[in-house]
Amino acid sequence: MNTLRLYIVREVLIGSLIAALVLVTLFDLFTFSDELKHLNKGHYGMRQILLFLALTTPTLLYEVIPSAALLGSLSVVGGMANNREIVAMRAAGLSTGWIIRSMMLAGLVLVLMSTAIGELVAPNCERAAQLLKSEALNDNVAMHTRWGMWLREGNNFINVRKIEDDSSLTDVRIYEVNPQHQVTAFNHAEHAEFIGNQQWRLHNLQSTQLDEKQITSRAVAEKVLHSNIQTDLLKVAVVSADNQSLTDLFQYIQFLRQNNQKSQRYEVAFWSRLINPLVTFVMLMVSAPLVIGIGRGSSSGARILTGVVIGEMFDAFDKMTGHVGLIYELNPIAVAVFPSLLVFLAALYTLRRTL
Repeated sequence: MNTLRLYIVREVLIGSLIAALVLVTLFDLFTFSDELKHLNKGHYGMRQILLFLALTTPTLLYEVIPSAALLGSLSVVGGMANNREIVAMRAAGLSTGWIIRSMMLAGLVLVLMSTAIGELVAPNCERAAQLLKSEALNDNVAMHTRWGMWLREGNNFINVRKIEDDSSLTDVRIYEVNPQHQVTAFNHAEHAEFIGNQQWRLHNLQSTQLDEKQITSRAVAEKVLHSNIQTDLLKVAVVSADNQSLTDLFQYIQFLRQNNQKSQRYEVAFWSRLINPLVTFVMLMVSAPLVIGIGRGSSSGARILTGVVIGEMFDAFDKMTGHVGLIYELNPIAVAVFPSLLVFLAALYTLRRTL
């Protein structure tokens, strides 16, 4: 029995890792094609593109592991069903539940691997990749941290805490420094929008002037800032909330709460990231009725196509739920758990009906 369990675990792992390799290679080719449009802009050459691909691969691998588990199990366990190996196991007294538990054991290995990559490797590599690209395309980028992006332009040091989807900026801090490296002015704008011709309009600006004798402060409703910073370069330098580690997201959520800022988007990302490794189990459960029940006798191509369709539908449903949750400010935990829980229950119901 242990030999059969080890056999199923090994075959599911091999199938999943091969599927992950194929998916990562495919998406890397798409990324490479997309990055070629930036070739030779600034210092962004072929070496930088290849290094960028290498650094973004861990994040990509982390994201495709659930889909790879689905495709791998459909291919491998489906092949066992076609070869009557599943029938032989059940004839030997092994239940369908035992077979599924063996598949889940393989899923546990994939979950541990996914968690290690997602928490220890991917975030740092992703930040390094985005910083590499930003520095190659724009000499103004100085540093990117979990608290935002730092840029230098002349004697100004600019800290951008958040970049919105429409390329506008939120919580912008500008420090003016003299040649003696002393801060002479501090400006804080609640919001900034690009108006063209290298100009940004700052809204609700609080300007503070510092000198040896006194400090003066005044509030300005609007002010135009002349800057060489471009919106596309800002987007490049920002690491998405989905690519942060759990620790980084938790600390940033606490920071936003302490500063009375909205943290809904990052809370959803935090819980989604916490749930993401468990999606591997959901995908394995989805594959079970397709290979043990209604999928017996299907060709490998048909099973793979079914897996791709299911994976894409789940991904679309998950993203749609996330957007709806943000719009209506729903509970972040419910938003993160609902898609996976619904699909898991649907797979469990289908499995019970078909066996």
